Amino acid sequence: MATGQLFSKTTQALFYNYKQLPIQRMLDFDFLCGRETPSVAGIINPGSEGFQKLFFGQEEIAIPVHSTIEAACAAHPTADVFINFASFRSAAASSMSALKQPTIRVVAIIAEGVPESDTKQLIGYAKANNKVVIGPATVGGIQAGAFKIGDTAGTIDNIIQCKLYRPGSVGFVSKSGGMSNELYNTIARVTDGVYEGIAIGGDVFPGSTLSDHVLRFNNIPQIKMIVVLGELGGRDEYSLVEALKQGKINKPVVAWVSGTCARLFKSEVQFGHAGAKSGGEMESAQAKNQALKDAGAMVPTSYEAFEGAIKEAFEQLVSDGKTTPVKEITPPQIPEDLNTAIKSGKVRAPTHIISTISDDRGEEPCYAGVPMSSIVEQGLGVGDVISLLWFKRSLPRYCARFIEICILLCADHGPCVSGAHNSIVTARAGKDLVSCLVSGLLTIGPRFGGAVDDAARYFKDAYDRGLTPYEFVESMKKKGIRVPGIGHRIKRGDNRDKRVELLQLYARENFPSVKYMEYAVQVETYTLSKANNLVLNVDGAIGTLFLDLLAGSGMFTKPEIDEIVEIGYLNGLFVLARSIGLIGHTFDQKRLKQPLYRHPWEDVLYTK
Repeated sequence: MATGQLFSKTTQALFYNYKQLPIQRMLDFDFLCGRETPSVAGIINPGSEGFQKLFFGQEEIAIPVHSTIEAACAAHPTADVFINFASFRSAAASSMSALKQPTIRVVAIIAEGVPESDTKQLIGYAKANNKVVIGPATVGGIQAGAFKIGDTAGTIDNIIQCKLYRPGSVGFVSKSGGMSNELYNTIARVTDGVYEGIAIGGDVFPGSTLSDHVLRFNNIPQIKMIVVLGELGGRDEYSLVEALKQGKINKPVVAWVSGTCARLFKSEVQFGHAGAKSGGEMESAQAKNQALKDAGAMVPTSYEAFEGAIKEAFEQLVSDGKTTPVKEITPPQIPEDLNTAIKSGKVRAPTHIISTISDDRGEEPCYAGVPMSSIVEQGLGVGDVISLLWFKRSLPRYCARFIEICILLCADHGPCVSGAHNSIVTARAGKDLVSCLVSGLLTIGPRFGGAVDDAARYFKDAYDRGLTPYEFVESMKKKGIRVPGIGHRIKRGDNRDKRVELLQLYARENFPSVKYMEYAVQVETYTLSKANNLVLNVDGAIGTLFLDLLAGSGMFTKPEIDEIVEIGYLNGLFVLARSIGLIGHTFDQKRLKQPLYRHPWEDVLYTK
């Protein structure tokens, strides 16, 4: 066991099993104490590597994350404290691994419920190798104004109230972490504060004992008096009694063993900690308090009198000239976290993204204000979801069904179109699904898919301006622009696209108005008089019928319709639909285990 001070203002730790709050509390304490370097050198999170962003004062810092204890110790050889936040199932193994690292000097085990046999092995190894174990079942410890372990002393507000941002003159050790916080406050009220505080943990076999730390405190010149809080159960306090009797401690010791109320119960009672259970008269709080008093410690008559006893001992030291109270200082202001400040109404912060279509902050996600459960319960389909997420309103069922029909008809157009071809080639190169899908989607543009948007734009403009089919087609010809939505490589006037016929049939039977589509049919009649392949294709049918859907539903204003067409909603419909086919081609190639694609030589014209 160490014989002097455990920590200093340059002590650094490795934190095992990432926990954001206790690490940030350590860093906030560092800033409060005026440390130049963060006390957390590295984080060990099994299976993870990289960096974790946290705050050091107002500065955001990146703390390295390591996947193993060995790697962390090698990367941070000056970090000699290991703070173990592992669960009770793995705490012993990880603690032993840390103790075996030559750079680690102190191991703090937060978990409770660590098997006693494992704890005994840790204690034996630590003693044999001159190392210190604090815990198991400890909240940690604190060197006032220098270093603290995890959640020791609680919030920053509590730390400031307890004056732990600067060293006092009192050494304090306790079995209980919760009572430590209470005593830090008590000591700050009646003395100049704590110099070092340790909670050894409430398990039956703590890694270090009350007397271990009291003997250390006796060797630290800055500590002028010692406060001890024990509890019923176990015999740890008797080693302190022996040390007092043997004269090993020459500083005032104020002690209290809690649990005197146990005698009020008719049967044996377990008080929270595993070790807080009296196993006989000697382990009772009364017997221990009497033994400590007989050995020379100042022991009050009750816990309520504990504060008065501590005050009396400190004032006597001052009166005897053995100590001069530490001068008070004003600690720096810890910057408040933005989220906390916003909740308290102290600041208002601008947002960076606006979303009007969905919200997942409640009990369930909502699409345009409609809860997910409602969507499922009403039996709504893909078209309904698109209407909510794209148009921010529930469209009539015939509109949603039309959207679904468009997706069905546009999902795929065989393996030879550019999008499918790209996805197939990419899949055969062994790429992942997303890469294959994106390679196919990248071919969508004015010559493939994008014609849906252009058809809607040009047909809408021509109809709204009252152009005859002749005036429309001839004006486009003069501009050198092919009429989008007209023309097909295979289909003819006497062999029309079945998809176009299905869309037209559905619209005529369900839409209130099909004025844009009928105008497109009139344009088709004119273009067919010029060439038999200048038929209305599926792009033109979808583009004009979507105009009819928007205008005929009565749910959109003219400016809204213009905006929808301009933004490119229809192209979005084609992208969504064609993604289904591109994914299918990707799966098809991978299922068939097709090799890397190489284009045949004979299909290339080589020229000079």
